[in-house]
Amino acid sequence: MSIRRRDNLKRLLAPRHVAFIGGDEAARAVQQCAAAGFQGAMWGVHPLRKELGGQPCFRGVADLPEAPDAAFLAIPPPTAVETVHALREVGAGGVVCYTAGFGELGAEGINLERALIAAAGDLALVGPNCFGLLNYVRGATLWPYGHGGKRVDRGIALVSQSGMLAGNLTMNQRSVSFAYVISAGNQAVLGVEDYMDVLVEDPCVIGIGLYLETLRDVPRFAEAAIRALEMDVPVVALKVGSSEIGARSTITHTGSLAGVDQLYRALFDRLGVVRVESPAMLLETLKMLTIAGAPQGHRLAALTCSGGDCVMLADCAEPVGVEFPQPSSRVAKQLARELPTIATVSNPLDYTTPLWGDETKLETVFQTFFNDAYDAALLVQDYPIPELTEDTQLYRADARAFIAATRAAGIPGAICSSLPENAERDTRALISGGVAPLQGINEALIAIASAAAYGERRAQAMSADDAAKLRLAPVPDVAGELELLDEWQSKRRLVLAGVPVPDGRLVDANAAPGAAEELGFPVVVKMVSARLPHKTDAGAVRVGLSSAQAVAAAVTDINRAVDERVPGAARDDFLVERMVLEPVAELLIGVQRDVQFGLAMTLASGGVLVDVIRDPQTLLLPTDRESVSRALAALKVSILLDGYRGRPPADKEATIDAVLDVARFAEINRSEIGELDINPLMVLRDGVFAVDVLLRVVRREG
Repeated sequence: MSIRRRDNLKRLLAPRHVAFIGGDEAARAVQQCAAAGFQGAMWGVHPLRKELGGQPCFRGVADLPEAPDAAFLAIPPPTAVETVHALREVGAGGVVCYTAGFGELGAEGINLERALIAAAGDLALVGPNCFGLLNYVRGATLWPYGHGGKRVDRGIALVSQSGMLAGNLTMNQRSVSFAYVISAGNQAVLGVEDYMDVLVEDPCVIGIGLYLETLRDVPRFAEAAIRALEMDVPVVALKVGSSEIGARSTITHTGSLAGVDQLYRALFDRLGVVRVESPAMLLETLKMLTIAGAPQGHRLAALTCSGGDCVMLADCAEPVGVEFPQPSSRVAKQLARELPTIATVSNPLDYTTPLWGDETKLETVFQTFFNDAYDAALLVQDYPIPELTEDTQLYRADARAFIAATRAAGIPGAICSSLPENAERDTRALISGGVAPLQGINEALIAIASAAAYGERRAQAMSADDAAKLRLAPVPDVAGELELLDEWQSKRRLVLAGVPVPDGRLVDANAAPGAAEELGFPVVVKMVSARLPHKTDAGAVRVGLSSAQAVAAAVTDINRAVDERVPGAARDDFLVERMVLEPVAELLIGVQRDVQFGLAMTLASGGVLVDVIRDPQTLLLPTDRESVSRALAALKVSILLDGYRGRPPADKEATIDAVLDVARFAEINRSEIGELDINPLMVLRDGVFAVDVLLRVVRREG
């Protein structure tokens, strides 16, 4: 985004005057803006009307009293292009192009959208094909439909690639207030990353919510997200389109495991962007982060006046990683003195109905409970419907006690209802007390866990001044056709990078038995050919050979099998390797190149189970030791690495070293690496070995 366009986007977000250009839809937008209390000048533009939505109307853009900071455009597509050009000529700031009929319609529309982009120049153009822009700070609502928001001093900025969803979210009954709502539309000129770049600096923005289908500029999004992390403006994304639409490569396992959604997950994990799975979770998570704040861990103190709530809390917490540490003996003894005799001291704590509504006693109980080290606290309360008001004050007394106790403990707090619709209607006291009003036990626990993950990620980046290291390294275009190296060539490259491989010899068929005797039995024999990427399927591998005679017979069998299964692929090149015995576990390490995300590394359970277990963890490069360690711990095979049922544990440090060596190899050779696949990496009690390797690189001329 150019400096001039960035300045124009700031004008669009803080307009002194707005022009509404078009007919009835523009008139409705004028009325919405007036109803929102916009204090700046509003002008209509229409060649035939004298007024538009109750505001003075001018025949054309050139007739306006001055260049508008913002314009709302609702006219036919060809005329829209001409009008955008006219707005640029008079020095307007930004345009909300409500008009549809551009790139979303195919080839003809794409050409028209290109003309629109050219006409816009450095204008800040939202859309086209969008609902508009809602500015609840200044009341500049460039939006032709009803919406549910209200004026605020500060709030969440929502950027959505769905206009309808954005409008629906403004009508939420979840106590979420927006400062800005931007319907991005086709993103012809401005993309999500551009809005974030400016919004993160706006003091009126306390958090950013995103509804994403795709990102058009991943590196620039990463830059904006890093700035948000540095400034502690949490970003929560509802990313849709996670279903797998096909493998990226038919050669490597990595290509089938690391689809586009895995790359987005890796990107968000790296940048501290919280990913959620539904509109409700988008709102709940934003509430937790912007009202209560981010916990610094997953240890939660939970309170309720119902034993049933305790069970539900425990059941919902385990899958999302929320922990309920039990009270220490010191705190448990003190709680036993303060609670009714029918209460059981535990976490979650049912403080029982005899204390219900006793604010003074409950504040003492809650403060005692929080004397142990917790990262956050949660109180479960289902408030009565408006017709049942006699008990409302009892609930509110419990809430006041909870607010006071969390403030004294200095930890984030939330109050949630077990049924989403049973939340407190008047949440002003909770919000002013820094307590997030959450709705639904499961939703609340997911929101708290997500907020804690953000808190931990940000603390890690800030404590070590690591924010700059989160940037994605640029990946040059591959200049030339990719070729698949054979296994011997691939392994020689990795050995130079420090990755251990089994001791082996490249020989012809006649020399194979002697090479095996030199290495020592048992051995593995493989035919070496770049035309045999999947040697097992081609019958080109024999394992567990324990004599020279067995090796000679294996060479003959391999030749016959390859001739039958892959005619013309047989070669008189054989790799004889010392067999790796008694591995603790088998892993896959893969690297692939993506034009947007750069180099991405995939870790997964390896060997013959790679396509059965399918538990990939993807890291964008460059990466670090801690990130690799976390990714390995997330694999199902990690239970073997730790030592399963008394078996010896694996050499984790050597495993991490090997992964980092592969990462460095890929980064150093980023201009020629296409794909890399190590499967399996045999992990032993002492050391590791890359047993099978596929490597695709740029073909070298000559």
